[in-house]
Amino acid sequence: MTHFFDPDVVTAVLRHMNGDHGSDNLLIARAFAPEEQNAITDAAMTGFDGEGGEWTYTRGGTASVLRVPWPGGPIAERPAVRREVVAVYQFACERLGVEPRPHA
Repeated sequence: MTHFFDPDVVTAVLRHMNGDHGSDNLLIARAFAPEEQNAITDAAMTGFDGEGGEWTYTRGGTASVLRVPWPGGPIAERPAVRREVVAVYQFACERLGVEPRPHA
């Protein structure tokens, strides 16, 4: 059964991801969205649950939704959200051949 996080947790994580990690959101969208001719020009994290994260990205003026499962499997604890978002970011870097920056 999918775990759903409290709305306050979701709001805080999305505020952080979209306020402090906009370039990471773009990198994640570019790594996991289906390949097409037009480049992805914008991306934002729009939600998550215990199964994965969700991003909305823009390509050729059209918005689309991207769902990425957590690399470590389903989660149900708040600290695991950060761990899994970092894992998604690192996997995105690997897929795109980008050197990931260190995470404290």
